[in-house]
Amino acid sequence: MSSPFLARLMVTAVAAGQGITPLFIDLNRTHATNPLWTGHARFHVVQQAFWYPAAAMAEIAMLWLILPGTRSLFYLATLLTALPIAAFLIAVFTRSTYDGTLHDPNGVRPARIRIGREIREIEINIVLIIAGAVVLLIALLIF
Repeated sequence: MSSPFLARLMVTAVAAGQGITPLFIDLNRTHATNPLWTGHARFHVVQQAFWYPAAAMAEIAMLWLILPGTRSLFYLATLLTALPIAAFLIAVFTRSTYDGTLHDPNGVRPARIRIGREIREIEINIVLIIAGAVVLLIALLIF
C-alpha cells in the first residue's frame, strides 16, 4: 500500500466520521428534539447535521472519484475536512465570550473513566476532535 493511498484512506475515515456521527448524535432527544432548547437552536443543529454528510460526500469524491491522483484535490479535501475541526476548536477556546459549554446537563454527558482511585470525566467531542486532527496531520505528512 502506497503512502498516498494510505493518506487518502485516513482523510476518508475522518471525513466519513464527520459525515455520519452528527446524524446519530444530533438528531435525537439530546439535541434536535430537546424540549429545553429553543426552536432556533434546534433548527440550526438539524441544518448542521445534514450539512456534514453532504460535505463528507464531496470530500470523499475529491479523494477517490475526481482525478484521485491529483495532489491539489487531496489537499483541498484535507483542508475541507479540517475546517470543522478548526471551527470546533475556535468554539472551545472562545466559549467564555458567549457563555458556551461543552455539554448540556440534559444532553450527552462526558464519559466517566477510572484512573487509579479517581473517576474523571472526559469530553468525548474533544477526544474525537484531537484524534481527527492527528489523523489529518499524519495523512498530510505521508502523502
